[in-house]
Amino acid sequence: MKLDRRKDLLGIKDLSRAEIDQILNTAVPMKDVIKRDIKKVPTLRGKAMVTIFYENSTRTRTSFEIAGKYLSADTVNLAVSTSSVQKGESLRDTIKTIEVMGFDLMVMRHSMSGAPHYAARNTNMRVVNAGDGQNEHPTQALLDMFTIKEHKGTLENLKVAIVGDILHSRVARSNIYGLTRYGCEIRVVGPSTLIPPEVEKLGVKSYYSLEEAVKGADVVNILRIQRERQQAALFPSLDEYADLYMVNPQRLKGAQEDALILHPGPMNRGVEISSALADSTQALINEQVTNGVAVRMAILFLMMGGSKDEIAG
Repeated sequence: MKLDRRKDLLGIKDLSRAEIDQILNTAVPMKDVIKRDIKKVPTLRGKAMVTIFYENSTRTRTSFEIAGKYLSADTVNLAVSTSSVQKGESLRDTIKTIEVMGFDLMVMRHSMSGAPHYAARNTNMRVVNAGDGQNEHPTQALLDMFTIKEHKGTLENLKVAIVGDILHSRVARSNIYGLTRYGCEIRVVGPSTLIPPEVEKLGVKSYYSLEEAVKGADVVNILRIQRERQQAALFPSLDEYADLYMVNPQRLKGAQEDALILHPGPMNRGVEISSALADSTQALINEQVTNGVAVRMAILFLMMGGSKDEIAG
């Protein structure tokens, strides 16, 4: 199956390798559009999309909105904090209200795992998951994979270390589902309280030593430590976490010399990543943001039926 034949994009777990390749290949000309002086193509003129985010977001929401605008789609952001949701409107009724306004596609982020899946079952609009609870964040994984492929030339058989709060991370899950399609060796590392039980069933190796996990790694993907999780007391303090798991140049000595450093943002400097590393040439954090726009342009293009001739035009 190709993505243009799929109604919704709800998770990497559901995608075939061919679909992932289709998205990543389509993102290449989209990135060229972003680099132009005039960042506008008529590809999705006449199409309409809405973003509805039940959780705060800067990068993902803005990225989807500008992606739609670069492709000439009409884009609307539904501000949940000022919408009828605050008056008690149900998710189903919100979705139906949006649908009858004529939107073709809805981008949804929700704190509850499975909410975009529920939305997809209850609407004729196409639905893109922009992050649901602790389940998946498919477009983040796709932009990570695009970034890796740009710099490594391939996704095949790489050693990838994912560092931090694996237990709560939808980014980690989506990256694991995606990268294992290409035979990558995935290593997850963090405090034992932040490593899910039986995580090895996902085809990964778990570590508790950062230095061991990054040994020989081609890519180190550093997850944000979610300060809001601190109330659960899953580790004693941010300082202690930093002492053991903050990734810095010293701790990367065992990795490949050309190892790539990724981070989904926003960063907690001095907690999960040192400023020296975040500002180094190894770190591709700002490039990930640019690539996020290109990948989301590719997804919108494929799902809303754009014309390839209009990209080149």
